Amino acid sequence: MRRRSLLIAVPAGLAALAACGDDKSDSGKASETAAPSESEASAAPSPKIVEGPLPAITAGTKFGEKPTVAKGSGEPSKDLAVKTVIAGGGRTIAENDFVVAHYLGQVWSTAKVFDNSYDRKEPLAIQLAQGAIIDGWRYGLVGKKAGSRVQMAIPPTWGYGEQGNAQAGIKGTDTLVFVVDVQDTFNAKSSAKGTDVAQDNIDLPKVGTNTDGKAPSIEVPDSDAPKKLVANYVIEGDGEKVGAEDSVLVQYKGVLWDGGKEFDSTYGRGQLTSFSLQQVVKGWAQGLTGKKVGSRVLIVIPPELGYGDNPPQGSEIKKDSTLVFSVDILAKL
Repeated sequence: MRRRSLLIAVPAGLAALAACGDDKSDSGKASETAAPSESEASAAPSPKIVEGPLPAITAGTKFGEKPTVAKGSGEPSKDLAVKTVIAGGGRTIAENDFVVAHYLGQVWSTAKVFDNSYDRKEPLAIQLAQGAIIDGWRYGLVGKKAGSRVQMAIPPTWGYGEQGNAQAGIKGTDTLVFVVDVQDTFNAKSSAKGTDVAQDNIDLPKVGTNTDGKAPSIEVPDSDAPKKLVANYVIEGDGEKVGAEDSVLVQYKGVLWDGGKEFDSTYGRGQLTSFSLQQVVKGWAQGLTGKKVGSRVLIVIPPELGYGDNPPQGSEIKKDSTLVFSVDILAKL
């Protein structure tokens, strides 16, 4: 099971992932430590952003290396201090984007490291949205480019506020220091990118190959649904292969084989979804395992690998439904 970051609260749209999960999924649970609520965040004005002071990075100075950061000297700024330590050349981050990043966080006054993703060897994927992450990140990373290392000193106002974070040993007066290596950034229009693969089997659904960020079409044939799992490339990317225990960031659309009616879609919500393959129905887990990042995959899930006779309450899915998905694998986490 993935260890949740101390930085984040569950994004509002993430609960929709339950539509793809089984009874082992914890995607609807609150994270270990919540970010400020939306009402609290909206009540505060935008921060003034300054370039320092910031403590020195004394080791692990290359992008992607776990950094060692000195203890803060003197009093930290009461404003949000942000510095681009290494400038990347990727896409510019905008508010509400998903970022995939490694990070280390410590307390200014003691240099105590309270959280880091480098040791876990899995980056954080989080939306820079109000209520989804502490505001220091939300304001500090916007405008930076993927491939950049960004250092921030975040005063309590833009971190955990006066209540602090007892679990992490953070007091309400603590300024937090972060080093963030932004690996990539994605938004609601992100799509697969790769080579189109022929869809020659007339007895299988045909999926659109558009990569403009709009939901692809899914044309379900009049033939009987297959009895076994189907997991075919529609667009084959050139990224790493997804492992059975990996987590992924995806765009997806799901329709019923019978009638072709859409029942779930990240495109409709305008928000990407991330999850562990150990937290979803078997058809998703088996269908995405071994597929390459950057790909669009057609997955046809027979009832026994989906919801069988126990579909999610309130959904369009009926008992013993065969499900059809188009899934864009944007990143492996």
